[in-house]
Amino acid sequence: MNRIKGILYAAVSSSTFGLAPFFSVTLLMIGFSAFEVLSYRWGVASIVLTVLGLFSGCNFRLSVKDFKVVFGLSLLRAITSFSLIIAYQNIASGVASTIHFMYPLVVALAMMFFFREKKSLWVLFAVLISLLGAALLSLGELAANNGNAMVGLVAACVSVFSYAGYIIGVRTTRAVRINSTVLTCYVMGLGTLFYLIGAFTTSGFRLVTDGYIWLIILGLALPATAISNITLVQAIKYAGPTLTSILGAMEPLTAVVIGVFVFEEFFTVNSAIGIILILIAVSLVILGQCKNLRGKFINCYLCLQIHSLWS
Repeated sequence: MNRIKGILYAAVSSSTFGLAPFFSVTLLMIGFSAFEVLSYRWGVASIVLTVLGLFSGCNFRLSVKDFKVVFGLSLLRAITSFSLIIAYQNIASGVASTIHFMYPLVVALAMMFFFREKKSLWVLFAVLISLLGAALLSLGELAANNGNAMVGLVAACVSVFSYAGYIIGVRTTRAVRINSTVLTCYVMGLGTLFYLIGAFTTSGFRLVTDGYIWLIILGLALPATAISNITLVQAIKYAGPTLTSILGAMEPLTAVVIGVFVFEEFFTVNSAIGIILILIAVSLVILGQCKNLRGKFINCYLCLQIHSLWS
């Protein structure tokens, strides 16, 4: 049941995180810098989650060793968001998100070859299908308006490795024992500090008073950040980093749909094939987990029947 619970958390995390390009690009088009967008995004989200954590009785005290681990994870997570913002500024948001989705390969290979996770041809097959789908989605027009395609591609690739490092770190370090809400609050709070330092040392930081802009910020901070991050941590703990990464396929799907219908980005036959392949990969993983669950249920049922006969 924990694995099924992890699948649900992963689906919620990836689909809500897929909303991030819409709100982020909207703020960038208004004139906000990357540091400003991320400062508001992580700042508001961390405040909301901290309040919820306090009301739910979370203990926010961390040992020195735990804080060092959380600091490293927050740095990886901050690099991920910043590199994605740079990618959004230079290439189509749907393309940036699909390139970012290549992190499952890094996660799967690292877990199998460095952390001795059981090698599974089923998982590798699903990863390859999802990566092929992501590659097809990435074909076509790359550069955004006045953007540098090479800078965007490099930034998107940086996000692949930093995000994979974050996912692996949550599962394989002391962070796995930290409450999900507490861990998320620290990661986002420290990330906000990093972004504010970047804002004040570069183009500055503006205070928002417009109600419409605040609605965009709240959309970015709550569903696309707070909800997606806390469900991500839960998914990693329950389902593991590899399965969580594969089920992250909903993220590029959401981003591509928004890019096509909102920002008028290109949608080709390759895009359609890519979406179908990603859906197949997700379906294979979910069906595989359901099959295992049914097998366990049948075994338990047979054991109960045998026990009743002997009784």
